[in-house]
Amino acid sequence: MKTLLILRHAKSSWKQHTPTDHDRPLNNRGKRDALRMAKLVEEQAFCPDLILASTAKRARLTAEAVAVRLTGSDVIRLEPRLYLASMDAIVSVLQEASDRVNCLMVVGHNPGLEELARVLTGGAEPLVTGALVNVQLPIEKWDALGVTDSGHLVGRWIPRALED
Repeated sequence: MKTLLILRHAKSSWKQHTPTDHDRPLNNRGKRDALRMAKLVEEQAFCPDLILASTAKRARLTAEAVAVRLTGSDVIRLEPRLYLASMDAIVSVLQEASDRVNCLMVVGHNPGLEELARVLTGGAEPLVTGALVNVQLPIEKWDALGVTDSGHLVGRWIPRALED
């Protein structure tokens, strides 16, 4: 069994003038929500062995909030292919993870992440900014990950439902 934690980046700022979409930072709510989700991951003892994050600033900052709360930023690997990736592209990246990784977190963007969560679990819940989905997968190796509803939804959390 492998555990996949799917985390959509926290709320980003459209107000700051950045050269590109890729450089948009978290807004104040996003910073607060990223810390809420980090606290949840710690309290639930999800403990990802590896965090694969999009290189977009908003995704990187969300991943860093979680990593700092756990073990430090050395658990994060920034992956350019996750920036605005489709579900199929995300699966391709996940399939490359080492089999020593039992709990893997992916931090990125919609619609790819939402579609991945829906297809793996058979559920259709929206993946709002900062939302986290925990999926248990009946696989021994990451390269066996496919896009079927064979995963078991352990839980789904949204930042606004959590207390500080």
